[in-house]
Amino acid sequence: MDSQQFREFGKLAIDFVADFYDSVRERDVLPSVEPGYLSRILPEEAPEEPQDWKKVFEDFKEKILPGVTAWHSPQFHGYFPCGTSFPSIVASLLTDGLGMVGVTWIASPVCTELEVVTLNWLGKLLGLPEEFLNCSPGPGGGVIQGSASEAVLVCLLAAKDKTIRRLKALNEDLDEDQTKIKLVAYTSDQCNSAIEKSGVLGSMKMRLLKADHLGRLRAQTLTEAFEEDKRKGLIPCYVVATLGTTGLCAFDPLEELGPICETENVWLHVDAAYAGAAFLCPEYRYLMEGISYADSFSFNAHKWLLVNLACSPMWVKDSLDLIKAFDVQRIYLNDINLKVKIPDYRHWQLPLGRRFRALKLWMVMKTYGASGLKKHIRNQVNLAQYFAKLVRSDERFLVDPEPSMGLVCIRLVGGDELTRTLLNNLLEKKKLFMVAAFSKGRLIIRIVIGSQFTTHSDVEVTWKLIRDEADNIGA
Repeated sequence: MDSQQFREFGKLAIDFVADFYDSVRERDVLPSVEPGYLSRILPEEAPEEPQDWKKVFEDFKEKILPGVTAWHSPQFHGYFPCGTSFPSIVASLLTDGLGMVGVTWIASPVCTELEVVTLNWLGKLLGLPEEFLNCSPGPGGGVIQGSASEAVLVCLLAAKDKTIRRLKALNEDLDEDQTKIKLVAYTSDQCNSAIEKSGVLGSMKMRLLKADHLGRLRAQTLTEAFEEDKRKGLIPCYVVATLGTTGLCAFDPLEELGPICETENVWLHVDAAYAGAAFLCPEYRYLMEGISYADSFSFNAHKWLLVNLACSPMWVKDSLDLIKAFDVQRIYLNDINLKVKIPDYRHWQLPLGRRFRALKLWMVMKTYGASGLKKHIRNQVNLAQYFAKLVRSDERFLVDPEPSMGLVCIRLVGGDELTRTLLNNLLEKKKLFMVAAFSKGRLIIRIVIGSQFTTHSDVEVTWKLIRDEADNIGA
């Protein structure tokens, strides 16, 4: 493909994406395909000869597109948002076009430099303590991980290394291998599966502690778990508190958990994957009271901040903890002698290679401004409240628990089986997508306001589809 063909192909692709979003309301939310559909219609071998790009694009529309779930349909309510915006899409195109890997500063200086700037901007907008910022006088700073899952694992590994170093300083004869198997991590039973998985990948026992009736991990529960494990000769090492749990969007009380972790020399990581973006709005910052106790904090800009996957900002109080855990030197990675404080981000993450993720974050923040991003978040919260108001107008339904951010959980008063039937019937019709969860032992249906295109009229469409199906099943 030459540059002229690239121009034609690129223009066609951009037009397609714009048209796709313009028509997203007309599409079924869920695709009408069966597992294995693509293997049955695509050749078993890769093409030997090059194919015309126009034919390739037609194949995309005819064979690939039918398997796409419309995540940005206003009737997609199943998961927390998959962020996107036209500025972010353009930035992703530019990133791929520049085609660089930011393994070191000199490998592409702007890759590091823009990440430093944007994470200072964003950290200040979120109201994070200064010690978490790259511009602080201390060793703290921010880095963009690929996902909140990566951030949780990176910090678990750093916590493990830090704990061993601390114990080694107290006992130079410490058997590191035997000590590592005694380390324990803690989180609530409402945590995202990625947190539990980090324990598996990091070879550390991860205890899922029972949350309270509102889905929060409380101080007494954590203290009792610490004491129980210490009596067994185990060593508390790592705690993950969640701000905006997956099931109910509950917020663990950092002001309770933080002092316990501080006293016990336990690393406290705060996972705010979905709800962290809301802290741009000052009225929601009370939900992260106690953040100063945290050793690390991360959220997914690619969920609620109109940035495309993958972009998960993470801040740490002491970047030296990451560097000491992950620093592996090679002569071919030696950088120039830097005369200013600048992070060497390859020591702050799992992979060596780094995409230029900061560009899409920078472009979104520049294009929307802080006011535009706050407006987006507040609008979606208001839409969720409007949906809850509609549900409460029908005595057959309960909103349970109270709505949180852009999430509303509902159930039929007729019981779990009727609620399950309602959900299954709606999914079969493919006009709505929602998923189930449990609250206080009862089955609930989660409805997330996620699409940036959602309006009050779209919320009313969703409610009508739900209400009509409740009529059909005799609820």
